[in-house]
Amino acid sequence: MAGRIEDYALIGDLQTAALVGRDGSVDWLCLPRFDSPSCFAGLLGTADHGAWRLAPQGGGPCTTRRYRGDSLVLETHWETPDGSVRVIDFMPQRDRVPQLFRIVEGLDGSVPMRGELRLRFNHGRVEPWVRRTEHHRVAVAGPDSAWLRVPPGVHTMGVDGATVSDFTVHAGERVRFVLTWQPSHLTTSPRSDPDAALERTLEGWQRWSSGCRYRGEWREAVLRSLITLKALAYEPTGGIVAAPTASLPERIGGQRNWDYRFCWLRDSSMTLSALLRGGFREEAAAWRKWLLRAIAGDPGDLQAVYGVAGERGLPETVADWLPGYQGSAPVRFGNAAIRQLQLDVYGEVVDTLHLALLAGIPMERQVWSLLRALMSFLEKHWSEPDEGLWEVRGVRRHFVHSKVMAWVAADRAVKMAELTGLPAPVERWRAMRDLVHADVCANGFDRRRGVFVQSYGAKELDAATLFIPKTGFLPPDDPRVARTVEAVREGLDHGGFVRRYSTETGSDGLDGPEGAFLACSFWLADALAALGRVAEARDLFAQVVGLGNDLGLLSEQWDPVAGRQLGNTPQAFTHVALVNSAFLLTG
Repeated sequence: MAGRIEDYALIGDLQTAALVGRDGSVDWLCLPRFDSPSCFAGLLGTADHGAWRLAPQGGGPCTTRRYRGDSLVLETHWETPDGSVRVIDFMPQRDRVPQLFRIVEGLDGSVPMRGELRLRFNHGRVEPWVRRTEHHRVAVAGPDSAWLRVPPGVHTMGVDGATVSDFTVHAGERVRFVLTWQPSHLTTSPRSDPDAALERTLEGWQRWSSGCRYRGEWREAVLRSLITLKALAYEPTGGIVAAPTASLPERIGGQRNWDYRFCWLRDSSMTLSALLRGGFREEAAAWRKWLLRAIAGDPGDLQAVYGVAGERGLPETVADWLPGYQGSAPVRFGNAAIRQLQLDVYGEVVDTLHLALLAGIPMERQVWSLLRALMSFLEKHWSEPDEGLWEVRGVRRHFVHSKVMAWVAADRAVKMAELTGLPAPVERWRAMRDLVHADVCANGFDRRRGVFVQSYGAKELDAATLFIPKTGFLPPDDPRVARTVEAVREGLDHGGFVRRYSTETGSDGLDGPEGAFLACSFWLADALAALGRVAEARDLFAQVVGLGNDLGLLSEQWDPVAGRQLGNTPQAFTHVALVNSAFLLTG
């Protein structure tokens, strides 16, 4: 059975990522890309759906673990009655094919170890044939093959669908395993030096991390968040995934289980804003190129979500052979959000282009043409209902956040036109900005309570209204802002943290509750700081940061009753909000 969501560490090679549990088991890995079918799906079922455990024979969770320096190289340490041992897990930035390295180091005494490799392709559905070569165990099924290089002197055998390795590691010894994926028609596997690969991987991460320009009191949390965001970028194209996992539940046993291994324009835009603040411009330039390719064509066909190379077709299916994380079914792959209208993404994209311009990234003419096309569409359609930021599966509504972000698009477009002098219908954009502003204030505001609500004519609150001061739509000292912030703080409270909105009405088209949404708690901290309530903001920020696991990783949501993380992990949205809040609170 899979561990708690917070039990998992992240490793990756900037094209895919694996989750490693405290018990030394790799329970999730999709190859060769983030959005490829998994070869380890134990996270959504059992070890028989794919996992690779490498740990002392006695089993159990590790004693301690850490990332080595400012990297994505994981060290897991066990103290046993026989001695102490460390397993180093990492995925080097690939030359040709993805590789997962696991180096066992004897630290003290002599520790009996066991490796159990269960490869299951196509999300745990297909058990491959396994054959031996002189140095490898080769698993093949359909288009996939995985090559396990067996260390000299380590004997392996097949046991109940697993490749089992029993061996003893002595103090000062290193036992090195390498798992390589490649298309099954290739007949040889590349040979890599694990020790050299480890040094290259460490050097690469340390070099990248040294560019972080945050120097405040939360540097450790900020830098770990930035490393995590970098790890979610698909380097060949510049696309950024929302999370490396799929169908981790927003409530244990619930149906709110979604596939996040894709590039949401909204999440990617916000991720870029955090990376830019952190001092990383190359990622912004790469993402902008990805954006141009992904949304090329009619701006009316803009999707909220794309594949890592800009794919549009991501049909949502149910994997009925998987029982789900701790019994949370259905397990979904793909995402039906591709069919939704989410008008807020136009604002997020335009706002990110504005941030990139302010960061010194030039505005090329093709990017300006894209901007004008997006604005032309938004001018005609901003007044329509949509599915909104939270991708509701109920009826379309006039979400206040979507309208506010339409205002952001117009506002930032005007500012970019003024900064660059590039040709644009600036007066039309100014008129749109004023019209949207008046519309939101007239129809998205509950005059009786004096607060902004989730959608026109509704009574429900929405944490996304915290973006009203955050975006500059209204100044923080506007009494409507102060009342809305306080209403969200009280009305959406969930154990001291913030829910996205109330799920009790069923207006989102789904049944059942969910946890506190961690990004929203950071947004509340931002809003409190803007209102001058800095001490409260700092306390809330510290509380949310404290929900991270021992490695500083945060998922999408938090269950304050059970005291555990929920949702896909690690979640870009959450780590973005952490970075932005830290910069704001540091001043």
